[in-house]
Amino acid sequence: MKKWVFGIVILIGCSYYFSEIKPQAVEQQTEVIGEEAVSTIQITKDQVYKGNLLLVNKDYPVPPEARASIQAKAVTLSKHKKLTEGFVLLDNHIQLSADMAEKFSAMVAAARKDGVNHFILNSGYRNHEEQHELYEQQGAELAMPAGYSEHNLGLSLDIGSSLGKMMQAPEGKWLEENAWKYGFILRYPPDKVDITGIEHEPWHFRYVGLPHSAIMQEKNMVLEQYLDYVKKQKRMTITIGQRTYEVSYYPVTRKGGSTVNVKGPYEISGNNKDGVIVTSWTTKAAK
Repeated sequence: MKKWVFGIVILIGCSYYFSEIKPQAVEQQTEVIGEEAVSTIQITKDQVYKGNLLLVNKDYPVPPEARASIQAKAVTLSKHKKLTEGFVLLDNHIQLSADMAEKFSAMVAAARKDGVNHFILNSGYRNHEEQHELYEQQGAELAMPAGYSEHNLGLSLDIGSSLGKMMQAPEGKWLEENAWKYGFILRYPPDKVDITGIEHEPWHFRYVGLPHSAIMQEKNMVLEQYLDYVKKQKRMTITIGQRTYEVSYYPVTRKGGSTVNVKGPYEISGNNKDGVIVTSWTTKAAK
């Protein structure tokens, strides 16, 4: 593995604060201590089924309650030219959320600076009906049943190159080395078939966000392994450039979750199984 452009340091601690949620708990309270905003947030059962780290595979489908909100965010990219800067569409029916299209465009712009600029977006978001039709056409060997495909989640892209197959094309090689810097991961690498259950797909990239993509790249993990790793470690700190992230796992049971204190901006994602990952960060001022 090549040395990273960003210097990364990972510090791991296994203790964390856990308390039962009281029914009258406020969802979020924020106070400023010194120059840092400290938020008290509530971890709830519904958060297990939301976020960028949701595991979707043959055992864990897209949460049914999330389908409507995911579909509502999807737009037809051919009708929004500003969302397709730097790449072309395989057809005019491809959909993505505006946010995901912008993230992909930012990554493509970085590749263009390296002289790599022949990207094609072959597939993005698919609704339940589209996935079912694809499954009926291609069968279980080539497609997942409706609800069990990451494309139903709206966080995965099938990316191609006008120069050839992704395993040989500059676009595929660039993504394999650099996609993690922009929060994307190669979802189905060739050495993890026994874990993912999916054959190598050099075109299929999934958004998980930083710092998760960085840790997964460094430790050669796929999403299934990473979620187990976070659950085991309970708390991790990682520095990327000027930003220091804290990643914490909180179990959620039938009795409830927890109230936790978070310093700085934060994101919450469930794992689609049994817990929630809270990612917060602080940024060191440039000298």
